[in-house]
Amino acid sequence: MKLRCTPVMERSKWDASLADLPQPHVLQTWDWGEFKSHWGWQPTRLLFEEANHPLAAAQILKRALPGAPFSICYAPKGPALNFADTALLVEVLSALEQHARRQHCLFIKIDPDVWLGQGPGESPPSPNAAAVLERLSQRGWLRSKEQIQFKNTIILDLFRDEQDLMARMKAKTRYNIRLTARRGVSIRLGSERDLGTFYGLYHQTSQRDGFLIRPPAYYMELWAQFLQAGRAHILIAEVNSGEAIAGLILFHFGRKAWYMYGASSSSYRDLMPNHRLQWEAIRLAKELWCTQYDMWGAPDRFDESDPMWGVYHFKVGFGGETMRGAGAFDYAPLPWRYWLYRVVMPRMLDLMRRRHDFQP
Repeated sequence: MKLRCTPVMERSKWDASLADLPQPHVLQTWDWGEFKSHWGWQPTRLLFEEANHPLAAAQILKRALPGAPFSICYAPKGPALNFADTALLVEVLSALEQHARRQHCLFIKIDPDVWLGQGPGESPPSPNAAAVLERLSQRGWLRSKEQIQFKNTIILDLFRDEQDLMARMKAKTRYNIRLTARRGVSIRLGSERDLGTFYGLYHQTSQRDGFLIRPPAYYMELWAQFLQAGRAHILIAEVNSGEAIAGLILFHFGRKAWYMYGASSSSYRDLMPNHRLQWEAIRLAKELWCTQYDMWGAPDRFDESDPMWGVYHFKVGFGGETMRGAGAFDYAPLPWRYWLYRVVMPRMLDLMRRRHDFQP
């Protein structure tokens, strides 16, 4: 295989090439790298071509570790390629490993959507996934203890018509969608003017559900950039008085859509606005010619002990297929340094914290 690996400096070429690959991810788009460059990350975009035809792509984000003479690299939801092509996979992994060495990286992390199987059960990985795992292991890639993106998710097949999509939902989900309409909740397409309102709802949601969020400036810049690029849409749920009670931001690229951000007020929860929002987002994704709707996240453990169990119960009501992913993998050019980072440093920091806690 005469594979040519070159850095890409033009937005149009990068996004067009990425869109031409199997299962391209929105976190590999130019806009995502551009946004992250304002928050401490330096993007490098590597395109792999054969006879000027794109076969693979990897947007790699690099960040210096404070007080350390080395950096970390991360290809969020990348690289993008046909993972059934073993020869191509080996070529791309080799290039990523070389990039990590040239950049003096402590490690490089990847977490592509390589599906082990469908359903929440613990079944052996599919033959294609098993081959990918074998190649990663052979080349010294290790399963990462730091999972940044969700490895599992729920995906809806949007090739189905609306009637069929409704029929595949759980009865309670269909009921709540219709109940919301009967109780005077309306859904409208929002704009950048609604981002302040949406962030207020998102902040309420984080406090109520107990998850951490970033500073407002981070989200406002992210959401505005993707809205302006036409790669995101915001939906707002309102009651009759015009009060916003819930919202959703849908990202899309190529033929896939992702429900990445959802928020709701602590009031009016009995009106079930999130059910109607999801349904309208699904319909919007179909209008955008998307063939898949990714509900962005499912539990690591499929039982009630997992903190995402309640959210998972809500999502599976829409009739999608639970997909189990392989997760994140790290490659370290110098394994001993990576071992210090993963094993020794956390123990030292924990010991220092405990000593500090017991000081009089």
